[in-house]
Amino acid sequence: MRSKLTFKAVTFFFFFTPFLLMAKGEAPKTDKKSEIKAYIQHHLQDSYDFSLFSYTTAKGEHKYIGAALPVILWDEGLKVFASSKFHHGETLAEVDGNYYKLYHSKIYKTDAEGTINYDDHNHPTNAKPLDFSITKSVAMIMITALLMFFLFKGLGSSYGDNKGVATGAGRFFEPIVLYIRDDIAIPNIGEKKYMRYMPFLLTVFFFIWFLNIFGLTPLGVNVTGNIAVTFALALLTFLITNLTGTKDYWKHIFDPLGDSMPWYGKVPLYIILIPIEVLGIFIKPFSLLIRLYANMQAGHIVLMSLIGLMFLFKSWLGSPLSFGLAFAISLIEILVALLQAYIFTMLSALYFGFASEEHEHHDEAHAH
Repeated sequence: MRSKLTFKAVTFFFFFTPFLLMAKGEAPKTDKKSEIKAYIQHHLQDSYDFSLFSYTTAKGEHKYIGAALPVILWDEGLKVFASSKFHHGETLAEVDGNYYKLYHSKIYKTDAEGTINYDDHNHPTNAKPLDFSITKSVAMIMITALLMFFLFKGLGSSYGDNKGVATGAGRFFEPIVLYIRDDIAIPNIGEKKYMRYMPFLLTVFFFIWFLNIFGLTPLGVNVTGNIAVTFALALLTFLITNLTGTKDYWKHIFDPLGDSMPWYGKVPLYIILIPIEVLGIFIKPFSLLIRLYANMQAGHIVLMSLIGLMFLFKSWLGSPLSFGLAFAISLIEILVALLQAYIFTMLSALYFGFASEEHEHHDEAHAH
């Protein structure tokens, strides 16, 4: 019990530290609302380093507590350096005589003075090198991939060594794997073809779930709140669905009425039906990426905003109320993290079921 309380105390310390530092009034140049808004935006954005918290000294110097990540650029050759050279965008990075500036979370090539040129629409016109950097979102994706690899490698090994009986952490994850197989894959895809989709369904469920949970930790990683990540996941579902689609699947899209009426009666209807069916091919994965992105993004915004209200109210009634609401929302977010992984996996299995469905009864009817 004492260890659990200690873990919770440490977690809340790191999570609330940025706001506690703001409450001390260490940056008098901006008001509290602007500071809170800046912290929320910083939390939601990807970055080139891990930052747990920051503070401003009495001399006005910004101090950051975290870890730097490697910056990998291609600019007439490979340029590799630590993100600490940018000092969170406050300084320029000089590499092989070239100068690079971190501006609005993007890296631009500049001169020794850090000049940024703009067009008529106030957009930077400086050259941007090809960026292959390991940002904190990419780092967490790699960490999650390694975690899943060793976790399920151990689960598979325990099955082989103990005659089909899971041991260790596998005892917790085995029921979840069986649930995905028995209650998601088989009912939606069918017993004949579900196995070909199981690797993807298991991977995407645990991948989303783990990343969602990491997003609730003091690390401040909002990977599934990045629309590029949710787009990539939805794109995989889209490709698997359409590349494994059967003849009946494509016939349903381009000949939805079948032989129910003569061709001359179907033509006027097909002018409307076929575009709708084709549009549905793209709407399904689009709904997947938007649902996951919007839910996780909104959850982080609400949680951080409630915490920020504590330092705006500064009263014995408002601050405890905001803290209580933030704590309740954080508990709900733990459920949402699992729920969003389940919904994405369930809908993917449903789309795979539509794509792999075969209508064998047509042939049987002709035989009779």
